Amino acid sequence: MTYEMPPKDFLEMSQAGKVNVVTTPIENALWYLGMNVKNAPFNNVKVRQAVAYAIPYDKILDNAMYKRATKMWGDKDNKAAGTAWPQPHGYKQDIVKARALMKEAGAESGFETTLSFDLGNATVSEPACVLIQEALAMIGIKCTINKVPGANWRAALLKKDMPLILNRFGGWLNVPEYFFFWCYHGQNAVFNTMSYQNPAMDKLIDASRFETDRKKYEADVQGFINMAFDDVPRIPLAQPNMDVAMQKSIKGYTYWFHLQPDYRDLEKA
Repeated sequence: MTYEMPPKDFLEMSQAGKVNVVTTPIENALWYLGMNVKNAPFNNVKVRQAVAYAIPYDKILDNAMYKRATKMWGDKDNKAAGTAWPQPHGYKQDIVKARALMKEAGAESGFETTLSFDLGNATVSEPACVLIQEALAMIGIKCTINKVPGANWRAALLKKDMPLILNRFGGWLNVPEYFFFWCYHGQNAVFNTMSYQNPAMDKLIDASRFETDRKKYEADVQGFINMAFDDVPRIPLAQPNMDVAMQKSIKGYTYWFHLQPDYRDLEKA
């Protein structure tokens, strides 16, 4: 049994058919592009929206993730559809719209920035960053790619000084308010890698965590998802898969939120 291999390998093994590959979308998890909203130029919502329209989502899913993920873009609108999380936003690659937003932001001439990623996830992150770098150049944003060693990644996140990052985060509790409390709330936890602070969103997140009325809860959750999509401090790219390959004689595999195998359930047929 193996569960720590690049997505390309899992794709090839599933196509070859010699072993069983079990695929489960990881609950409450996202690959995302995060922008530091405390500093220019990403403190301008129009710039952030321009970036969201410039991202080559399909190319990233096809060529970096090898389709071993669920798309989180291109919905019919940019509004919450229920309370499920993650869910697709309404952005999709539209370079014309992205350039128009850069002009509205007063950034038509473009700028230079740094795009950082964790080398521990390089099999996905590096090709994805190259694709993002190429796409952002089309709207005047010149990115220098910064490869951060995996052992230093958490410390780099804590500094909150990287302007643009590609990252993956998953919340162990599979409810949207848990994800948003750690990733968007104004307490500015380490996982709020964008340093995003919005008192109106905080109010909805705090209320949803303890709300007992179902209708009020749904209104709170949809409210903070809508704010996240409008302000777009981070751009959801895809929901990652948990892929596990095993000999066909192995039975009883169970997915767990912590992503580790439970050997108590396994048996040889």
